[in-house]
Amino acid sequence: MSRTSHIQRVLEQPTFNKVTQCRVLLVGAGGIGCELLKNLVLSGFRSIELIARDSALKFNPDVEIIAHHANIKDSQFNVEWFQRFDIVMNALDNLEARRHVNFMCLAANVPLIESGTEGYLGQVTVIKKDLTECYDCQPKPTRKTYAVCTIRSTPSSPIHCIVWAKSYLFSQLFGEPEDEPLDNEMNNDNAEEIQILKKETELLKEIKLTMGSQEYAEKVFKKVFTDDIERLLTMEDMWKERRPPVPLAYNDMNRVSSNGENGLDHNDDMNTLKDQRMWTFEENFNVFVDRSDLNISKSLWRTKHRDYSINRISRRLLEEQEINPVAVLTFDKDDDDALDFVTATANLRAKVFGIEQKSRFQVKAMAGNIIPAIATTNATIAGIIVVQAFNILKNRLEDCKTTYLDGFRRPCLLINESLNGPNPSCSQCRVNYYILRINTKKATLKDFLEKILNSSHEQGLIYGDEITVERGASIIYDIEFDEKLDSTFEQLEITDGVFIKVTPDDANQLPAVFSIFHRETFDTQDTWYEIEGGISEARVSHIVASNQNTETESGTTLKRKLESTDMDLDEQPSTSCKKMELDPEYIITVEDSIIMTEDGPKSVITLD
Repeated sequence: MSRTSHIQRVLEQPTFNKVTQCRVLLVGAGGIGCELLKNLVLSGFRSIELIARDSALKFNPDVEIIAHHANIKDSQFNVEWFQRFDIVMNALDNLEARRHVNFMCLAANVPLIESGTEGYLGQVTVIKKDLTECYDCQPKPTRKTYAVCTIRSTPSSPIHCIVWAKSYLFSQLFGEPEDEPLDNEMNNDNAEEIQILKKETELLKEIKLTMGSQEYAEKVFKKVFTDDIERLLTMEDMWKERRPPVPLAYNDMNRVSSNGENGLDHNDDMNTLKDQRMWTFEENFNVFVDRSDLNISKSLWRTKHRDYSINRISRRLLEEQEINPVAVLTFDKDDDDALDFVTATANLRAKVFGIEQKSRFQVKAMAGNIIPAIATTNATIAGIIVVQAFNILKNRLEDCKTTYLDGFRRPCLLINESLNGPNPSCSQCRVNYYILRINTKKATLKDFLEKILNSSHEQGLIYGDEITVERGASIIYDIEFDEKLDSTFEQLEITDGVFIKVTPDDANQLPAVFSIFHRETFDTQDTWYEIEGGISEARVSHIVASNQNTETESGTTLKRKLESTDMDLDEQPSTSCKKMELDPEYIITVEDSIIMTEDGPKSVITLD
């Protein structure tokens, strides 16, 4: 008897066949993820791709498991990549990654099973574009923030030092610096302090330009633990009622580190887990110097060439920037180098200000906002995720539920609720999503506005002139900012995988998000771009395409010709139907007809 014989009988053969053919993307391989991976294999799923910081081994020859040791936010995991899957399952433990996967699944129109645990509490829900609320439909608890002056000048608790190391120092050196509202906090009492902090940030940016040099680590250390602290001490009024900080001397620290054992192998700590043991002052410096040398002898320590941990992270960034000049690194609690850097620098700063230091395990929990997991909670939630996947494969979304687990609620531990519909005011799911394949080297912003968006064009979409076009946080067009009309997509850094958002001034129109993909050749010479998607299932009950080249699974595909000669694009023949803004009460059809639905007759819009 095969291992899946029981599940075959329970699901019946047609559904089990769908299970074996289903392409699953599992994001995360932590507490929930490892349980879920086991459940998927035991349930008959045979095509699984896994994205996690920790690699997964292929333990069953009948199951194709592709493990990506990467970050889900990496550019390689774009919308077209997400479209390869039938179901996406989230097993993440941080807000930003969850929001990113939610956005990508909406853009790719792939069902998402979202889950999470917190101690004895757990939750599972299903997200389907246009039919259920998405992850962002309900507001999430506001992340606690700290005053910039407290973090940068007067820390008083371990969390202040950890936030400084993670959100300020790591971001300034390796990532995209977070906005610091220094001017908003300025007043008569702290004007001098604000100016000093601004100067410190600019000096650190100058040091960042030396990344890759042998002196880089020493320069950073002296800057943040010596020079900045000495400047703080010049503001004597700040320390009248506080303990003044004590600057660290790099040469002294380096000499102590080189003259003795680094000490992470103490006999009296044999029963303490490595991550939970408190590092000494010298050990924090040694981790900053080189994590790979934590357990070597004094003689070997002296003979080895030192490779500073800060330099290891720097090399990673420089290698990525050779491929993508604007690449940055983001802090990830599961990145050993990043966590070691934050732990060491946070503890060194704590030493400067006379604050309690924390173990690597504690720093990981505080920096990642982690609540320790309960194995039984993770196992229960992982099982519920697979049950929801069965319902999706049966095309029975009505059987999918939002399930809450409360380990303290006896005897009924599970609570099921029907899935809620989309929030009309949600900025993520109340959007028209498109995939635009276009020659980014030739197409200009003007082409995009006049031939793709503008409703006055014969085949344009529904948008008029009063719109705003954004790439990330940058505005590239609005009615009063049209200097870039003649720039190509490539010149505007709109390339493969980049999203641009179109927001109309008319509040009755939905915004549009375009996922851009470069393509130089198409099926016919007259085609210069293809656009897919845009018509929401919830707003259109039935679509009959008038051209076989325009029918797609997720919506409509429009194809047009590039202006390669003097011929006006307006003179080109139409090859597809025009996308229209529709009310839920309307139906698109090719010919005049009366369509009856469960809710009665619907109005008809005829497409010529």
